[in-house]
Amino acid sequence: MSLKESDSKTFEAALEDLEHVVEQLESGELSLEESLSAFEKGVGLVKFCNQKLNEVERKIEILVKDKEGRLQLKPFDEEMPERDNDED
Repeated sequence: MSLKESDSKTFEAALEDLEHVVEQLESGELSLEESLSAFEKGVGLVKFCNQKLNEVERKIEILVKDKEGRLQLKPFDEEMPERDNDED
């Protein structure tokens, strides 16, 4: 995948392309050169998807209530406090 393609590609489109590449490779109908090219494209798509997932993970914040009932934003990687059953 070229740099220009990756700038405009969405995660969903990249994942769909990756699924197509895997299907091609699993079919066994590609020549050795075509298989290598498809594999290289697949590696690029995996890297792109992984990068997008990492970006999203860094952006996610979880909205939780503190003990006083106020809403606070917490980073995604902090452990979630256990919720009391009477809050539902």
